[in-house]
Amino acid sequence: MGAFSIWHLLLIGVAVLLLFGGRNQISNLMGDAAKGIKAFKDGLKDGDDDDTKKKKADEEPKA
Repeated sequence: MGAFSIWHLLLIGVAVLLLFGGRNQISNLMGDAAKGIKAFKDGLKDGDDDDTKKKKADEEPKA
């Protein structure tokens, strides 16, 4: 068990290809995640604005 088997070497090779292969795949994934988080936060802000407008409209006295 002290030596690396072919499976260990293949697993290391796949990990290296995923991390360093292509055009900065990790940075692309992180950028996509950041865009998704920003879109989620913007969606939450838009939802809060709609709720506050409805509450203010309901609170106004009608003559």
